[in-house]
Amino acid sequence: MNSGKSMFLIIALVVVALLVNASFFTVRENEMGLRLQLGEIVDSNYEPGLHFKLPLVQSIQIFDRRIQTLDLEPERFLTVEKKFVVVDSFAKWRISDVAQYFRSTRGSRAQTQRLLSARINAALRDEFGKRTIKEVVSGERSEIMRKLARKADESAADLGVEIVDVRVKQIDFEDAISENIYERMRTERHRVAAELRAEGAEAAERIQADADRQRTEILANAYRDAEKLRGEGDARAAEIYAQAFDQDREFYAFWRSLKAYRDIFRDGNSLMVLDPDSEFFRYFKSEHAKP
Repeated sequence: MNSGKSMFLIIALVVVALLVNASFFTVRENEMGLRLQLGEIVDSNYEPGLHFKLPLVQSIQIFDRRIQTLDLEPERFLTVEKKFVVVDSFAKWRISDVAQYFRSTRGSRAQTQRLLSARINAALRDEFGKRTIKEVVSGERSEIMRKLARKADESAADLGVEIVDVRVKQIDFEDAISENIYERMRTERHRVAAELRAEGAEAAERIQADADRQRTEILANAYRDAEKLRGEGDARAAEIYAQAFDQDREFYAFWRSLKAYRDIFRDGNSLMVLDPDSEFFRYFKSEHAKP
């Protein structure tokens, strides 16, 4: 009998311990707690610490309050130019209203990510549809990110979550568009190269023409100076000859005749047919020949 009472007491103590243990729950600093009674939300405003609940009747749902990452699948979006781009993006989110979050998603992380992905992609589609490829690739990336985060946060408010940030990791083009862009880039580079070559050829022609002009001017000036000096020399020589001739005409005539004899009989084979009385031989006839 005592043995039966002891067993009953032990069982009672175990049940009480289990009930006491089931009556309390702990919420950590990085968590959010939600108390449910028969599937309905009873309380959601729990500070970190130890809290009480009715065992068996009430249950507790614990959620992470930290910022979480949603890595979106790459999607095709149409730009204002009617060209598709493939956008790879991600979002940062966290639970802001745990009760609303539970009502909207039943606490399912997969359901939350699916709903957020649809809404963020819708915001991306709207923003990319307003802009050209150049603007979304380089021109207005920061502005697009700010507007995306704001729109996504507004659209996710009914889910009880806050979109902290939305970022585009990569923007790619479809194969056909990429080839067209590369071909346009090649054409543009060829055009720039042709312009640079044309400008270089024009500069070379201009430099060559200027060099030819300077060469012509230098040669003309040199020829002018040479002719001027030659004329001055000839004039000076003529003046000297005239002065010498005036000093002794007889000697000058004799010297000119000797120069003529030397030039004619230089090779020793010269043959001349002249009248013996010619003035050319006047210095051969007499010691005192007259000019």
